[in-house]
Formats: sequence, structure tokens, C-alpha cells
Amino acid sequence: MNPLTLRVIREEHRALAAMLRSILLLLAEHRRRATLPDFTALRAMLFYVDEFPERLHHPKESELLFPKLRARVPAVRETLDRLDDDHDRGERAIRDLEHALLAFEMMGEARRNAFEQLAERYVQGYLRHMEIEEREVLPLALEHLQATDWEDLDEAFAANRDPLTGHAPDEPYRALVERILNSLPTPLGLGPAL
Repeated sequence: MNPLTLRVIREEHRALAAMLRSILLLLAEHRRRATLPDFTALRAMLFYVDEFPERLHHPKESELLFPKLRARVPAVRETLDRLDDDHDRGERAIRDLEHALLAFEMMGEARRNAFEQLAERYVQGYLRHMEIEEREVLPLALEHLQATDWEDLDEAFAANRDPLTGHAPDEPYRALVERILNSLPTPLGLGPAL
């Protein structure tokens, strides 16, 4: 059995991990070259993180998947509580990162380190969060949830249309996806090499 919900979550995790790692790679390359990054590209990337994972992915996990799993596997409650806390802090964390980016853009080199350090902590924390979900939570869900649980979840998660998981972007997001891909240098995106 391979429920649609689990496929969607894993696809979204892969897309998000690629985006987050691309941010760090881009920052590292610009630091190495002693150049400023493309702030428009970074803003677009952070907007994507805020728009899709924070507003679509996390609520469905916290409001649909986790409650079903808590009801069936009480031993996982502590882990799910920590993951929910991460979700609750996510909006504030992305706002802090966006503010640090703006400070770097407006104030220049004096704010580079602060942004890069915050970006590193944010990315590493997010990657750990997704690893816990995939290593601990999703296998338990597959083992303990019932067919009726999966029907409800699959219907909800099927509505996720993250354009970085192979879905054609909805019209309002087409420009965002194109901006991100075209502004990232090869091999990360379609833009010119640095």
C-alpha cells in the first residue's frame, strides 16, 4: 500500500529540501566570490517556502494526519507535539528570515553574516523536521492508519498543487516559479552561471 498522502508529503519534502539547500549553496557561492546575491531570487525562494509548505503542507499534517495518528498510536504523541510546535513556530521563523534578508539587502555587508547564520539554522532545522517526519511518523502512519483514514487524507493532500513537485503551477504562481528558476544560476536553475 502506498497512499497518495505519503507520496505527496515525500514529494513536497524533496522539493522543499532542494529549495532550502539551493538557498545555502547560492549564499556560499556568493560569499566565496565576495559578491552580493540576487536578492530578488532569494525573496522569491523564501516566498515559495512561506506560501507552499507553511500554508498548505503543514496545516494538513497538523490538522489531518497527526490527529489520526495520535488516536491510533498514543506513543507517538510527544514526537507529534514537537513537530506541531515546529509548525506553529514556522510562520515566525520565515518572517524573521525574510526580515534578515531585507536587512542584508538594505544594509549590505554589515548584515550578511546575520542573514547567512539565520538561514543556516532555519534550513538545518527544517531538514531535521522533515527527516523526523519521514523516519518516525510516516512509517507509523502506514502501519496503523486504516483505509478510511487514508481516503480522507488522500482527498485533502491531492489538493496540494506545489509547482516544484511536477504540477503545472496555478496561474498566479507561474511567474513565481519562472522567476525562481530563471534567476538561479546553473546548475541550480536556468539562469546564467555565476
